[in-house]
Amino acid sequence: MICETIDIRVEGVQEQAALHTYILNAAPNFASNERPLILVCPGGGYGHVSDREGEIIAMQFCAMGYHAAVLKYSVAPARFPTACLQVGKAVLELRKRAKEWHIIPDKIAVIGFSAGGHLAASYSVFWNRGWMAEALGTDAAELKPNGLILGYPVITSGEYAHQGSFLALLGDRYEELKEELSLENQVSAAVPETFLWHTFEDSLVPVQNSMLFAQALAKNGISVEYHVFAKGGHGLSLANEVTRSASGFGVEPTCQCWIELLGRWLNDWKQK
Repeated sequence: MICETIDIRVEGVQEQAALHTYILNAAPNFASNERPLILVCPGGGYGHVSDREGEIIAMQFCAMGYHAAVLKYSVAPARFPTACLQVGKAVLELRKRAKEWHIIPDKIAVIGFSAGGHLAASYSVFWNRGWMAEALGTDAAELKPNGLILGYPVITSGEYAHQGSFLALLGDRYEELKEELSLENQVSAAVPETFLWHTFEDSLVPVQNSMLFAQALAKNGISVEYHVFAKGGHGLSLANEVTRSASGFGVEPTCQCWIELLGRWLNDWKQK
């Protein structure tokens, strides 16, 4: 496995991020060494980057036969669009090294959890906006995400908002930008096909966040697989003992199957 840590720097932005790669080694006895890659954006309310939704998630994808990478993006006091641009820079870096690492360049999906879900979804709605390509000095086509995966994501700044995430992301520009960053209002046909899951009992980021995004996707004709599990709180990660928190939180047997369901979705996605 090729494990590298790559500095992600955006010109004109003081903050930097780190991209951690988990690239499966090529070998002549594989039927094919060319693999899709899943870029992981952990959660943390835009105040930190959660370890429970990082490397351990990447390892799941490697076990499924995918390359993976985890982006440790900038959080508060960094403000929008810093982290979003860092996702773009990471995608550019991965595509630049696609031949070297046997990455299928038009099969790069982004997964995000909680506020990392807001980041992944933000990137997926804004990737073709002029300001993104201009800031990164590239053509928009090079920034295109090919798939989107969201786990209990922060989406809306409206009635069902996780306000703390938006305050950390926007700072003193909260009132100015909160509606623009309410992502159910930003969906267009440019958003890639999506896999989405949430729990009904989530009291921190209400399930309506996912519902609003799924409705917006459907309205724009974008394929979405959407799962709502009856039980489970916020921040479950794999929802099993492997990702159980130090305080004992995070085990919910009824929704542990989300990763298996995602595996089936990815198997279909990679063949398109």
